[in-house]
Amino acid sequence: MRLAIQLSIVLISLSFTGFSAEASIPVIKIDGSSTVFPITEAMAEEFQRAEKGKVRVTVGISGTGGGFKKFCRGETDVQDASRPITESELKNCRKAKIQFFEFPVAYDATVVVVNPQNDWLKSITVDELKKIWEPGAQGKITKWNQINKAWPDKPISLYGAGADSGTFDYFTKAIVGKEKSSRGDYTASEDDNTLVQGVASDKYALGYLPYAYYAENTQRLKALPIVGGKKAPKKMTAIMPSKETVEDGTYYPLSRPIFIYVSKKSMDRPEIKKFTEFYIGQAATLVPEAKYVALPAKAYTMAKEHLDNNKVGTAFGGHVPVGLKVEELLKKEKVH
Repeated sequence: MRLAIQLSIVLISLSFTGFSAEASIPVIKIDGSSTVFPITEAMAEEFQRAEKGKVRVTVGISGTGGGFKKFCRGETDVQDASRPITESELKNCRKAKIQFFEFPVAYDATVVVVNPQNDWLKSITVDELKKIWEPGAQGKITKWNQINKAWPDKPISLYGAGADSGTFDYFTKAIVGKEKSSRGDYTASEDDNTLVQGVASDKYALGYLPYAYYAENTQRLKALPIVGGKKAPKKMTAIMPSKETVEDGTYYPLSRPIFIYVSKKSMDRPEIKKFTEFYIGQAATLVPEAKYVALPAKAYTMAKEHLDNNKVGTAFGGHVPVGLKVEELLKKEKVH
């Protein structure tokens, strides 16, 4: 009996020792955009490998809006964002006295996709997309031939980002003209894989999602070239999403910069600063591997300078620009 008690004490002691060792490993908490997730996940894996288990990085997906709620409450260290921080989010961060660094890390193309069996669409215009997605279409525009009489007299199944997604904010502003202005009768999700599955399994479906999720599913999805309208660099020309059309701004208005935000308070921890430096330093290599468009080298140099010079805040003043070209982004970051 005494031996059993002693063994129990030893086992309990060992379990607590293991728990203490686990608890002593610093944890970097990241949440936010599903669009930025593939990049940050790759960064986290490489960083943890380089640190040989001395740091743990957790990466969640609650959408850009959902992530900013946590970030501005001080619950996370790093925020993945597929759009700049908004005015209301800025106010929330100020109330909680959360200062932050803003780092553009890549460019993304929001891709409008249909099922590969769709044989009536070769391209789609911004006006047609607006007719499909604007709030007034809810319960009214339910069939393909209501958009164009030459299209099938069949129900249209819609798939898109959830309301907490930065992709939702950007798409609605770029297509409808106002953030969060959208019909509500569609299948919405912050998980882009759900959208892939929905469109891939329905001949009469249409959806929108980040380029990386399309690139991983080109056999299951068909991307539509976009005719961008009067403000597009190439008017009345259907443009496919690609590295080249994102870089030169012709994939309009659905190309955009994506970001990470890092808490200034968290940056005081050596592992956070080390991770941020690693992220900026590896972006040119890992961003293309994650199927996104890397920024010019000078953009990452600027990011490192902002970190070194302790420059906090946003270059966007709480606004989400549409069709921002790479060179315009660099100018904004320069006067940061």
